[in-house]
Amino acid sequence: AGRLLMRKLIAEKMCIPWNEIHLQRTSKGKPFLANTVLDTDLNYNFNISHQGDYAVLAAEPNFQVGIDIMKTNLPGSSSVPKFFHIMKRQFTETEWGVIKSMSNEWMELDMFYRHWALKESFLKAVGVGIGFNLQRIEFNVSPLHLEIGKVYKETKMLLDGEKEEEWTFE
Repeated sequence: AGRLLMRKLIAEKMCIPWNEIHLQRTSKGKPFLANTVLDTDLNYNFNISHQGDYAVLAAEPNFQVGIDIMKTNLPGSSSVPKFFHIMKRQFTETEWGVIKSMSNEWMELDMFYRHWALKESFLKAVGVGIGFNLQRIEFNVSPLHLEIGKVYKETKMLLDGEKEEEWTFE
């Protein structure tokens, strides 16, 4: 489904015939259009994510983009505390404080996946692999509780302790 979304974007926005679209991936797995694009104003940065029945595409002509979706569920037969213990090194102490401040385990798990998806989306945008130390990235999520149908842009990111103002997370 993700490749279909990319092809649809390219065919509709860049006017490249479906059968002439050549998609490839970087060595780190980021998809890109391998065709020579004559009109650079029509070039798009894009990224996909999929899980279960869902596939999403983020595309932007002027900026790097990354996207990640996660379903809030407990992997395997693990308990939330055991799962968090396994994943301890993936988040900063500040992030764990926010995750564990939620009122119940289900909400903690939801906040965990929110942080995880933010980190994954950033890594996918910049095109680095899974060897990147996730503790170098810290998210200050805001607001803590989301409403369905609303778009929020208040979340901020620190990279190596420095606030990254040029990034927007929705």
